[in-house]
Amino acid sequence: MSIRAVVWDVDDTLFDYTTADREGMRAHLVAEGLTEGYGTAEQALDRWREVTDRQWARFAAGELTFEGQRRDRVRVFLSRPELTDAQVDEWFQRYIRHYEAAWALFPDVLPVLDALAASHRHAVLSNSSLTVQDRKLRVLGVHDRFETILCAAELGVSKPEAAAFLAACEALSLPPEQVAYVGDHPEIDGQGAADAGLLSVWIDRYGGTATVELPSGRHRIATLAELPAILGADTRFGAQSTFG
Repeated sequence: MSIRAVVWDVDDTLFDYTTADREGMRAHLVAEGLTEGYGTAEQALDRWREVTDRQWARFAAGELTFEGQRRDRVRVFLSRPELTDAQVDEWFQRYIRHYEAAWALFPDVLPVLDALAASHRHAVLSNSSLTVQDRKLRVLGVHDRFETILCAAELGVSKPEAAAFLAACEALSLPPEQVAYVGDHPEIDGQGAADAGLLSVWIDRYGGTATVELPSGRHRIATLAELPAILGADTRFGAQSTFG
């Protein structure tokens, strides 16, 4: 059965979140006079990413609301649990201004969306919130490329749960075997999509886990330029994997 639609992750798949986050936080730390409190700027950035990943995992597990994970990120990062919600929100909004100034798509995004525009339908499934991702996709100029945008905060279920992927298929009125999912995380995106019955395409831009042996039935690509060939070839679920 052929693939009729592609469902996309956003952060670090379409949008260069890692660069925007690091550059935004770097500028924010300078503006706030906080660079010396963490040893070096790089140590501060690494600490921010560590805290972000930990609190995001709590949100994905249902332990925190979307707003709650943001607030806990700030309190933990600053080691200031006494800060009020209003103080934390103000600090985070100052960071957001720097972060948004660094927003950019990866250079391979527009070419692949153009290449697949006539042949496949497109949607988004993100573990973020609709408020955040809807605006982000508009600012980046690709919002109208997608029929529907689904996010964990509104769905009430997060990847890698099968229900999240199946909700995207339901929104497209397609069975999972006719849908491909493209994301940057090997477990949350890659394994989650495969377990839900979608064609799973993991974009491993940096090759950081290239030596890890992963289950068959999934595809690994280093650039989105490789995606059309996968979708145009034998894309039946369970077809030969491109993992090395």
